[in-house]
Amino acid sequence: MKVAQLGSGTPEIAVVGGIHGDEPCGVRAVERLLDENPSVERPVKLVIANEEALERRVRFVDEDLNRAFPGDPDAKTHEGRLANELVEELSGCFTFSMHSTQSHAEPFAIVNEIGERAKSICPQLPVQAMVETSEFAEGRLFSEIDTVEVECGLQGSETAAQNAHRLTRAFLTAVGALPGDTVGRDLPVYRLVDAIPKGEADSYEVFVDNFTEIEPGDPFAAADGDMQVATESFYPVLMSSYGYRDVFGYAAEKLDVVTTSSAAD
Repeated sequence: MKVAQLGSGTPEIAVVGGIHGDEPCGVRAVERLLDENPSVERPVKLVIANEEALERRVRFVDEDLNRAFPGDPDAKTHEGRLANELVEELSGCFTFSMHSTQSHAEPFAIVNEIGERAKSICPQLPVQAMVETSEFAEGRLFSEIDTVEVECGLQGSETAAQNAHRLTRAFLTAVGALPGDTVGRDLPVYRLVDAIPKGEADSYEVFVDNFTEIEPGDPFAAADGDMQVATESFYPVLMSSYGYRDVFGYAAEKLDVVTTSSAAD
């Protein structure tokens, strides 16, 4: 784990990249911010998390770090120990954590719950939607640390890296660490309600677009050509053919639309 800081004093804001070693966009955003070395109005902690997985260019070494929190200093896995170290490092910090996905090109935010802070900050970010994980938060960073996660774009793409930098600067402006104003936007809010399992197969297909409502009777995916059809309406989130080992993605319900108009914390 690499830790750096912008500004002096004790940070209450943190930016994290590299939770997964096959998602370099957040790492590039952190490195670019360090190169730019902007003057900040409140100190910011910058973290590149899973350096060993990044070096190997794999998602994780022993287990998914974003399912390993709070971790344990005596854990048998690399990520179990790292999770414990990261929780200690980020203690007391409102944290911005960057990811990328195989399922959706447009950035969106993920939060543990739709609290006042999430409703204030997320509409100031250049994202398409905000997703509450609800019961699917176990083991993720925001189960231990007050965190906004963002999916910056398609995994490994240059666009995701550019989005990560733009999103980071927007977040730091929204929390008052960088000077300037943000642009408020109407932001649809979704809540995950179910995981969509996929059985063992040689090939998988997904036929739907994330955040576009699926009606009963609509085919949405297939495993070895075996069509899966919706029995009730839902909004697909993080749906992809090969993004996850055991699930196609998640079914969500649409809750509301939130908006804000200015930088605030």
